[in-house]
Amino acid sequence: MTLTLYNTLTRHKEPFSPIETGKVRMYCCGITAYDYCHLGHARTCIIWDTARRYLQWRGYDVNYVQNFTDIDDKILNRARQEGTSMEAVSERFIQAYFEDMARLNVNEADAYPRATHCLDGIKRLIYDLEQKNYAYPAAGDVYYAVRRFGEYGKLSGRKLEDLQAGASGRVEVADAEAGKKKDAFDFALWKGSKPGEPAWESPWGAGRPGWHIECSAMIRDNLGDTVDIHAGGSDLIFPHHENEIAQSEAVTGQPLARYWLHTGMVIVNGEKMSKSLGNFITIRDLLDRATDPMAVRLFVLQAQYRKPLDFTDDALAAATNGWHTLKEGLLFGIQYGEQLGWQDSDKRQTDVLERFQAAVDDDFNFAEGLAVLFELAKDLGREGNILVHEGKTRTSPQELEAQWQTLVELAQVFGLEVQGEEISQESTSGLSDAEIEALIQQRTEARKRKDFEMSDRIRDELKAQGITLIDQSGGVTRWHRN
Repeated sequence: MTLTLYNTLTRHKEPFSPIETGKVRMYCCGITAYDYCHLGHARTCIIWDTARRYLQWRGYDVNYVQNFTDIDDKILNRARQEGTSMEAVSERFIQAYFEDMARLNVNEADAYPRATHCLDGIKRLIYDLEQKNYAYPAAGDVYYAVRRFGEYGKLSGRKLEDLQAGASGRVEVADAEAGKKKDAFDFALWKGSKPGEPAWESPWGAGRPGWHIECSAMIRDNLGDTVDIHAGGSDLIFPHHENEIAQSEAVTGQPLARYWLHTGMVIVNGEKMSKSLGNFITIRDLLDRATDPMAVRLFVLQAQYRKPLDFTDDALAAATNGWHTLKEGLLFGIQYGEQLGWQDSDKRQTDVLERFQAAVDDDFNFAEGLAVLFELAKDLGREGNILVHEGKTRTSPQELEAQWQTLVELAQVFGLEVQGEEISQESTSGLSDAEIEALIQQRTEARKRKDFEMSDRIRDELKAQGITLIDQSGGVTRWHRN
């Protein structure tokens, strides 16, 4: 089976072939640390976390790098509003990022470079661009000469003649009005500082880097001239990723990335998410209202990653119900493994693993992969109900063990895992199996004596401990942990 990926650069699916056999260099554009992460960040981070997990499951050694932008006008503006520093603002929201991602079970990257940590690399790259006549100084600023790069627009498909002046991302319009730029399309690589602004020394004077040059330098410093996969949100295709290509490839003469992958936008109830519309939802706002983080992961993964994702209460409720189904399957072994005599042997259903891989190999088709998980979980759920009510299963314990272990392995690929406290609740109720059986025997004897008060009290005590009793014909009582 061959993994194929939709490459934004070529606009079609391509077989995945890394630069170095068995290894993947992967870069994902991270957050600008000036505010709490929102649903769009959640989607991007969950998707590329899962892609990385899947590549690792496929046997690749993945070097996954995700940056933090900690020098930016938005951070500076926030610092001014709060009467603090850019460093204090970025540090606070970077820490909040890690808290939010931990709740969503997003694994940490192998490296988190920051703009402030890569200033030497940034200045070196600007110098190289200047030496190759792709950059020019202008009154303390340095600009990239867009028209010098003949392939500009190849990622986004945009042509210079069709673009509006000033579409260079985070370059202030005042710069163009001051006549610093030679061309309206040129964008800032270095910005001279104004009085009272934070600044770093450079050959062009005190100032700070532009947004786009930061990622180009961080990729070069951490992963080399070319990465296998460059990922991010579709809102970054232009101008950010387009400008990264122009900066990096002008210097190296090599492709910045072999595969460009982008997640679609998140909308809320059919509308673009924005603070002005009152539908701006942060990750912590969502999770603090008792939304299960695994339901959020499932909601994100059920949609095709390149398509827009519409967040609605009904969609989240459906994902929550879906997670309950998967969770029931994932808890099957914890609830019934001992009862079924499992020996913790390493068993998998090879045919199921092959079906899963065939599905996800088609451009990270996580939705089709999830369908395989749901089949396993529903079968295990049915067997659990049969075991509770009939005292035996219709499928052999050995086959059920292989089925459960397959489900657990594939769920981990998707980062869908039962939390520790939930496992604890299932595996321990405060009573051992022997103690439960002894109480049931006491209850049975009380019922024979027609001491229904004691019988009811024992049932209520067990119920409070999360134990459900099922009275069957012939005076037999079965039980299970809730």
